[in-house]
Amino acid sequence: MTCPDTHAFPSTSGAPKLNAEVQSLKSRVSDVEWQVRVQLAALYRLTALYGWDDFLATHISARIPGPEHHFLLNPLGLWFEEVTASNLVKIDLEGNVLDGQYGINYAGFVIHSAIHAAREDAFFVVHLHTDDGVALSSQADGLLPLNQRSLAILPHLASHEYEGIALNLDERARLVAHLGDKHYLLLRNHGTLAIGNNAAEAWSRIYNFEKAATAQIGALSAGRNGVLIAPQAAQDEVARQVSRTRAPEDRRRWHDLTWEAVQRKVDRESPGYDQ
Repeated sequence: MTCPDTHAFPSTSGAPKLNAEVQSLKSRVSDVEWQVRVQLAALYRLTALYGWDDFLATHISARIPGPEHHFLLNPLGLWFEEVTASNLVKIDLEGNVLDGQYGINYAGFVIHSAIHAAREDAFFVVHLHTDDGVALSSQADGLLPLNQRSLAILPHLASHEYEGIALNLDERARLVAHLGDKHYLLLRNHGTLAIGNNAAEAWSRIYNFEKAATAQIGALSAGRNGVLIAPQAAQDEVARQVSRTRAPEDRRRWHDLTWEAVQRKVDRESPGYDQ
């Protein structure tokens, strides 16, 4: 899928030739920022490994802890498989490049800056344009209660109507209002989005969202008739189950296990992201 929203911000005119290899920033940034960079680069590589990238479009961002709400985006012009901890671009909520030699996608700035500014729990934001995610976003009924994944997502799912390529700053207020306190956002006629308090949470959510989309597209491939909607009692029970608050130590352990598994996969299949 090609996407016309490749507007650099600020302008990349006169920028050096794009190259995935850049000097390591590890000694120039705080330990906290470096860890966020490594985690975000791993998410980009993992997305590429699953075939969920979209050439140079779509974005995953991460906010650096601190009062400034600075966040990281991928450089405009690199494949997800080329993203490293050091070539990520640090920007502020106004779109000023604070660290990085390349420009960024302006539409990515609009969407991700809105969420990072509004949601303190949105340290990682993943937005994709997969075939199944876009197909789901184009269905009038949105996500249907067809399976265990979709039932777990629905209580935390919001939607945002398509307004055109995300180049208008005033769309940010409406996007944030529609997201509210939810963790998932179906961008109508556009794609999927999930947020997380850490990299593992964001990945788990977008993974389940995409798998639910694929399951629905497959189930509806022969038409709506005969598709089994989950019983209402089961829908209500899953909604109760996913709304229960687990003990913080259990939640941390699950996320730790998830992230350890993610990093092992990326280390094996796409090394170099942590440079």
